[in-house]
Amino acid sequence: MNIRKTVARVAGVGAVATAALGLFSTGAANADTFVPLPGGEISKTLSDGTVVTIKLVGESANISPSMGSTPLHRNAWVSASAQVQLSGAPGATGGKIFPGYVVGCQVNIAGGDTSGGVTGGASWDEKGNVTPKAGATGGGNLNLGPGQAKSFYVLDEEMADDFGNEVHKVRNKFSGNSGSVTWADETIGLNGCAGYAQARAFVSVEVETDTVVTWVTLWGQPFSLG
Repeated sequence: MNIRKTVARVAGVGAVATAALGLFSTGAANADTFVPLPGGEISKTLSDGTVVTIKLVGESANISPSMGSTPLHRNAWVSASAQVQLSGAPGATGGKIFPGYVVGCQVNIAGGDTSGGVTGGASWDEKGNVTPKAGATGGGNLNLGPGQAKSFYVLDEEMADDFGNEVHKVRNKFSGNSGSVTWADETIGLNGCAGYAQARAFVSVEVETDTVVTWVTLWGQPFSLG
C-alpha cells in the first residue's frame, strides 16, 4: 500500500497540509479513480449577532485500489480547503478550525450521527456538531470492521507547550474575522472492511467572541471508498 505522510504548516490565518506523493499503479486493473466533490457552505447567526460562514471548496478524492487486490483494503487521497468568515460581531473575534473525516464500514454516515459507533478523534452532539476529544491526534490509517466508524483530523501542528515540551495540535487557531486551512493528498487508508465503505469530510469551528464561545460544523458529501 502506498502511504503518504501529511505535515501541516501554519502561516498567518492559513494552514497547508502537504504530502509526499507516492507512485500510482499503472496497470489498467489498478487505475485510480478521481472523484470531484461538491464541498459545501453553511452560515449560522450566533446569539450576539455574529454571523459564522464556513465553506469547503476544491474538494476531491482520488480512490486507489489495494496493492494486494483484496476487498479488505482501501486507499484514498483527499484534498480540499476550509474557509471561515466571521461578520457582525460587536467585539473581538477569533476561533479554531478542526478539519477532518469520518470513515465508516457498512454503516450509514450520511447523517453525521454516532449510530455506527463512531470513535476516535471527535464526538458528535444531537445537532451534528463535532467537538474534538482530549488528546485527539491526526492520521487516517484506520482498522474498521462491519458497523464501525472512526474519525480523524487532517492537521498535525507541532509546537511547544508552556514548559517547552513538544505537543501536537489538530487545529489551526486564528484571530480576527477570517481563517483557512488547505490540505492536499491527505491519506485515508482503511483495513479490515469486507463490505462497502464510505468517507465524509467535516470542518468544525470553535468560534470565540467577547460574549460567545460556540461550535459550528459543516459536513461534506459522503463518498464511496469501494
